[in-house]
Amino acid sequence: MQCMRTHYDIYKQKVVWKWLLFLGGALIVIASLIYTNSIVRKIAFEERSNVGIWADAIQRKAALVNYTNDFFRKIEVEERKRVELWAEAMKRMIDADLNEDLTFYSKIIQGNTNIPVILTDADRNIITMANVNFPADSVEILDGELLTEFSEIQPIEVKDFRKGKIQNLLFYKESLLFSELRIVLQDLIDSFFSEIVTNNPGVPVIITDSAQSVLFAHGNIDTTIIRDMNMVRQTIRQMESQNKPIVIELHDMEKKYIYYQDSYLLIQLRYYPYVQFLIIGVFFLIAYILFSISRRSEQNQVWVGLAKETAHQLGTPLSSMMAWMELLKEQDEHNPITEELSKDIFRLESIAERFSKIGSMPELEKTNVFHLLEESTNYMRARSSKKIQFHLTGEKSIDASLNKNLFSWVIENLLKNAIDATEGEGEIHIHIDTTPDKHSVFIDLSDTGKGISKSRYKMVFKPGFTTKARGWGLGLSLAKRIIENYHKGKIFVKHSVPGKGTTFRIILKIA
Repeated sequence: MQCMRTHYDIYKQKVVWKWLLFLGGALIVIASLIYTNSIVRKIAFEERSNVGIWADAIQRKAALVNYTNDFFRKIEVEERKRVELWAEAMKRMIDADLNEDLTFYSKIIQGNTNIPVILTDADRNIITMANVNFPADSVEILDGELLTEFSEIQPIEVKDFRKGKIQNLLFYKESLLFSELRIVLQDLIDSFFSEIVTNNPGVPVIITDSAQSVLFAHGNIDTTIIRDMNMVRQTIRQMESQNKPIVIELHDMEKKYIYYQDSYLLIQLRYYPYVQFLIIGVFFLIAYILFSISRRSEQNQVWVGLAKETAHQLGTPLSSMMAWMELLKEQDEHNPITEELSKDIFRLESIAERFSKIGSMPELEKTNVFHLLEESTNYMRARSSKKIQFHLTGEKSIDASLNKNLFSWVIENLLKNAIDATEGEGEIHIHIDTTPDKHSVFIDLSDTGKGISKSRYKMVFKPGFTTKARGWGLGLSLAKRIIENYHKGKIFVKHSVPGKGTTFRIILKIA
């Protein structure tokens, strides 16, 4: 019992250590993810704050542009009032009596130093002009390009109220100062959208109209997206789902909509913990696979070395026993004891041959499964308690590619375990049948022994695992190696109930 507990405790401790290492690794990964996620949240908060500042700056700058534009409008209104005042002063001087003091009107007329004006009669014959960039006596009538230039603003009509007719026309245009200011305003508006794009904190930006049909500006957007308006609209919908667009309404312009979303850096940081988790998982998986391959290779070398050495050690006593057997046969050839000893020596030869084949690929040949099982069952029946009943049933004409010696070893191992499990009294059933697709044969070997708990179904095939007081725990491990490595089949615990029995299943390809 001490040996049984020792073997079981080794595997129990191994499982416990595996779980402890797994939990330790999981805790390290979780702690790393939590810490990384915390940093990502901080960076995301700072970036969103910067984006908020950027969006607020856009609103403020738009308000400044609109304020400047409103200011220019007021200047434009004031200029027209000054021109109207100038025109009225000119009219008063024209209609004044000889004795009337014209000093006030003269000062008004002389006070205009910025606004280009041309005073004509009703037929556009030039009477006088001021602040123009050509000589006053070079043009007599206002027409052609000059008329077009001075007709952008509706001219002021000076009427003779006594006759009810237009007496004079006062043409004027924006002052030089106002024109310069308008250029500055236009430059300010033109640069406004480009500055939105170039000065944003790394976030993708699209500026478009309300119909999303005209693209005014963009930044941090893949050019392949910009070339396709459908992709642009799809990107806009994604942006709109994240942030409410900024609406800009400038003077004499249609409303512009500024769409933006989280930067690619923030998106990458958001998914970084999951990528990190995936990379760590892949690393541990590769490490585990490499470690398992290395461990399995090392186990295989140990198995092969142990098998070869066992076969070598059995060779010398077998040779001696065979010699003694020949002497016994000479004395009494028909002695039943001699015959049984011969069978056992032959069995030992088979066992030595089995061990010698471990590590090399055995030769497989087409074999009747039922007959081979019958031979192994009869051999074990003769060497077990009479209280154990053996039952072999199923298809008798199924062939499979087998190595007779090694496959018999597997069956004998399973039968011996079943005999031990019944503790000298019970039943052992072997049933052969084909799978529904008729491509494979399965062999079910059942006993009425003490059974196996479900948690140990896979553990029983591990090298060294045994519940016997005197056992190495190699039989089922060797059986699994022979079936799966050499015969390309499967062996597993089909079902087991503690106290009622166990069923092992072997699946092989039909020859």
